[in-house]
Amino acid sequence: MKAAVLGSPIAHSLSPVLHRAAYRALGLDDWSYQAIECDEARLPTLLDGCGPGWAGLSLTMPLKRAVLPMLDLTDPLAREVGAANTVVFAAGERHGHNTDVPGMITALTEAGIAGPLGTVLIVGGGATACSALAAVHGLGAADVTAAVRDPARATDLLAAARRLGVVLTLTSFDQPAVDAPDLLISTVPSGAANTYAERLSGGDLVPSKLLDVVYHPWPTVLAVAAGRAGVTVVGGFPMLLHQAAGQVALMTGKQAPVEAMRAAGLAALGG
Repeated sequence: MKAAVLGSPIAHSLSPVLHRAAYRALGLDDWSYQAIECDEARLPTLLDGCGPGWAGLSLTMPLKRAVLPMLDLTDPLAREVGAANTVVFAAGERHGHNTDVPGMITALTEAGIAGPLGTVLIVGGGATACSALAAVHGLGAADVTAAVRDPARATDLLAAARRLGVVLTLTSFDQPAVDAPDLLISTVPSGAANTYAERLSGGDLVPSKLLDVVYHPWPTVLAVAAGRAGVTVVGGFPMLLHQAAGQVALMTGKQAPVEAMRAAGLAALGG
């Protein structure tokens, strides 16, 4: 059986390492997993080319929203979030799922961060921010604010908040109206949140806990500043690991070998 991760850019993806490690541990010697460069324009043709020998696809930027109209079935969580990071081929149909949200919840709880959460500040307004919103909602967050550069481009995030029943406040990216959130979640690329690192180092914006979705290069400037300030820090690798484990379970029908996947991923990242 074949599976793959699609996105653009995709060369950096750790997903092949994680999924191949799972196949080895499960004894699925006839399974393969590759990384395929794919943008929104190429996605319909690539999906059409996935025949009976394909088990499923992992999706990353910029495909998690674009794939939704191309699915036959979409699970309730993916519909609420407005993003599917997983496509499973079943009986000639395309089934869309979101494993980002449970992956994020597991990564947080694994680090001892459990609900109910207090004030949450999410940095960014893209598909990952939508998943972060659903994750903190699942952990009982009472107050969620999103720091975005352009509120006009946060319509998908606001729509996800309405579907989830979350009261979401938008604030300035550079001067967020939250000084000391219980949890700060950065969903932006490495370096884009450096202004938060500067403020945190100066004692101006210090959360109790930080989730930075970046896993390479690690640690980010923000994670280093948070660690020095005594903040509990969760990196992007645990989130990536657990969302991949969810994908393995969906595609193979078997329980994912999380520890084998974790060891392979950490080895690829140099520990």
